[in-house]
Amino acid sequence: MVRMVVHRDAYGGRVDRVELSAEKYEQLFGSPPDPAAGPDPELMAILRHVIFGEVFHIGGLDDRTRELITVVVLVTNQTLPQLRSHTAAALNVGVSPVEIREAVYQCAPFLGFPKTLNGVAVINEVFAERGIDLPLPDQATVQEEERFERGRAIQHPLYGDEIRGSLAVLPEDLRGVVPRLLTEFCFGDFYTRSGLDLALRELLVLCLLTALGGTEAQLQSHAAGNLKAGNTVDVQIAAMIHCMPYVGFPRALNAIRIINQVATPS
Repeated sequence: MVRMVVHRDAYGGRVDRVELSAEKYEQLFGSPPDPAAGPDPELMAILRHVIFGEVFHIGGLDDRTRELITVVVLVTNQTLPQLRSHTAAALNVGVSPVEIREAVYQCAPFLGFPKTLNGVAVINEVFAERGIDLPLPDQATVQEEERFERGRAIQHPLYGDEIRGSLAVLPEDLRGVVPRLLTEFCFGDFYTRSGLDLALRELLVLCLLTALGGTEAQLQSHAAGNLKAGNTVDVQIAAMIHCMPYVGFPRALNAIRIINQVATPS
């Protein structure tokens, strides 16, 4: 069951969402919010109170995981000014530069390289501003000739031969080519990298697929893959709720429905 964390003050009284949002905002961004700043202060107040006073306190996700989710969703949406802010916020709550970079790299098989490179450019700008040396340390663990076998060793326990079966309708000369490309590229090149564990990679992929939209089949597969990777239904739903202010209710609720269907098949 996804839970709402209720914060209480020293006397046992409930802390309201406005106060919670101000505290969380300052923790993430380094200074308290200015309620009068900008040309649309009313909308920004609604945003802060919902995201930082409510959503951040629903479910058992820690702030580091929440900021990595936010980063991949913002890369998916190509909302790059917000990505800049949340890259800094991720660093402020203890996410390492390597973890941020690996989260963005993980987008490549699902979003393509151009959008991923846009995200990499933004996070590198923030790293440079923070005095972080670039390039960051390599995280590759696979040799060129190992890509298929190492990728399959991760892919098969999570997904079996699902992709190969779904692509059986391709022309005969392509039936083995596309599944192999997916195994080598998605799993061999990226899932084998260090910097993020398998469960977190799978959770981030579920979030970016939700933000991407039109990915119901892939969401179904990755909801099942998340369970096998160790992410419970509660964790997955908490992640979808965290995505909601960034992707909207329809996409988040569709993903929650799919997660529940996978967990409790009729």
